[in-house]
Amino acid sequence: MPYLYGKRIRLRAAEKEDIPNFLRWINDPEVTENLILIEPMSSYEEEKWYERMMERPVHEHMYMIEVKNSESGSAYKHIGNCSFIDIDWRNRSAEVGIMIGEKSYWNQGYGTEAMELLLEHGFDTLNLHRIGLRVYSKNERAIRAYEKAGFHFEGILRQGQYQHGQYYDVHLMSVLKNEWISKNQDQLE
Repeated sequence: MPYLYGKRIRLRAAEKEDIPNFLRWINDPEVTENLILIEPMSSYEEEKWYERMMERPVHEHMYMIEVKNSESGSAYKHIGNCSFIDIDWRNRSAEVGIMIGEKSYWNQGYGTEAMELLLEHGFDTLNLHRIGLRVYSKNERAIRAYEKAGFHFEGILRQGQYQHGQYYDVHLMSVLKNEWISKNQDQLE
């Protein structure tokens, strides 16, 4: 996959050398607080996950979110991951997931920008019609980012996720291609 460039970020294909970052992030309880991951992950398990991911269709491989490293001026720093999940080609729909693992980059709009870039790729390159996601109702920061990117609330899986001894609602959100086109045309005017 060629790099996908945004204003401040780029998305690139995952490499085996990224595994140490994955491990550090997915074993950090603060990073995984709003993810489905609940068990500690070993390097062996993460390497097996990587191998399974590489066996899936290329469109479902993980994209690395990188920001331009202000210290060097030209190098990029890996700060997170995003991907399409379960692409349904007949219905031209997919689910997406995202994680900003580098906590020092939280609350700076990188998640929104990565999601916008992923939507552009999904609609313009993959010709998807609908892109959806699931997010814990308690994850207000992510919900705001998804709304900024163009997602609309469409339903709730009531008490759909168990965590920390209690159940949480899971919000279903999506954006359709025509909504995304309209949003981007409005921004250009």
